[in-house]
Amino acid sequence: MGLIVQKFGGTSVKDAERIFNVAKIVTDTYSAGNDVVVVVSAQGDTTDDLIAKAAEINANPSKREMDVLLSTGEQISISLLAMAIEKLGFPVISLTGRQAGFVTQTNYGNARIKSIDSHRLHRELDKHRIVVVAGFQGLNRFDDITTLGRGGSDTSAVALAAELGADLCQIYTDVDGIYTADPRIVKNAIKLDEISFDEMLELASLGAQVLHNRSVEMAKKYGVNMEVVSSLERKPGTKVKEVVKMEKMLVRGVARDDNVARVAVIGLPDEPGIAFKIFTLMAKKNINVDIILQSIGRHNTKDISFTVPLDQVDTAKEALESQLDVLKAEKIEIADNVSKVSIVGAGMQSNPGVAAKMFEALYENHINIHMISTSEIKISVLIDRKNSEKAMNAIHDAFIG
Repeated sequence: MGLIVQKFGGTSVKDAERIFNVAKIVTDTYSAGNDVVVVVSAQGDTTDDLIAKAAEINANPSKREMDVLLSTGEQISISLLAMAIEKLGFPVISLTGRQAGFVTQTNYGNARIKSIDSHRLHRELDKHRIVVVAGFQGLNRFDDITTLGRGGSDTSAVALAAELGADLCQIYTDVDGIYTADPRIVKNAIKLDEISFDEMLELASLGAQVLHNRSVEMAKKYGVNMEVVSSLERKPGTKVKEVVKMEKMLVRGVARDDNVARVAVIGLPDEPGIAFKIFTLMAKKNINVDIILQSIGRHNTKDISFTVPLDQVDTAKEALESQLDVLKAEKIEIADNVSKVSIVGAGMQSNPGVAAKMFEALYENHINIHMISTSEIKISVLIDRKNSEKAMNAIHDAFIG
């Protein structure tokens, strides 16, 4: 009937029972007349365990050797899943990222996919085999193993779907679709039947962890038909597509990101070039800057505040403090007890008053806003982390009910 790429995360293959469950999903899809390519992540906590093993040997190992080590997690998963499919009586073969033809950039630990040589994949599919591929990995031009960073298996699956012209790319997870908010935090969160690429990309970038933003970006670029489905329950999931049916839902989702810190540079001279100097420093350290706020200059001074990922805040502080004299700043202040809460929805573009409604919900719950960022389809606020769950519920109730 068609070609389907199915991706299964670590929790979906964490033990023998889950592996046979995945094998049944895959073989049912194959029995329905489809060609099937499966992308698998490392089992459960395997990656964390491998990182811990490395730390026992070397507190500061090279990124190259870490990639060699971490890639073994996916190799275990593909071989075990292939064995399970084989036991069920179906033709199957497992392939590493290298065997599947993934060619990546040279950088280790967070490589980008450059191309896929799909000749081997096509040969195996022509033999009517189920092909099980190790996600999260590839090979660079030095013939070295590389890994793709966080969300790498999602990206591997979408890249394969694009290269092979798949009819559908299914991302199987331990949830049954994409919700208007994390249902573990917002009890009345609603599962969406469909969501646009742009909305999903914003939600993924703002802390929603169902899909990685790189995979959504690639799916949008190459027009990959995506679906997020539960690996534990057989029921429809959420379609991710370019255009969705018109609905009354103004806000499609509420997201939270705790991996954020606020950096404030206080007492800067109110003169041209200061922002350029600060953010050039951040760029040289490969620090991702998100929300930026500059105060109005008074008494010939101004303050500039911005947010960075929590794991990069120490690097940002060190870089700025080393240049305090050059910047002519009084001091650097850090707040690492904050969260970013955001709303996303394509319907926001043509509806005035969305921001006011969001801020009203926060005001009524006595939640103070530190910083605000907006785009055509999202509004983000920085608040104290202790209030983040209350904020999500308040905003969700205000817009979605």
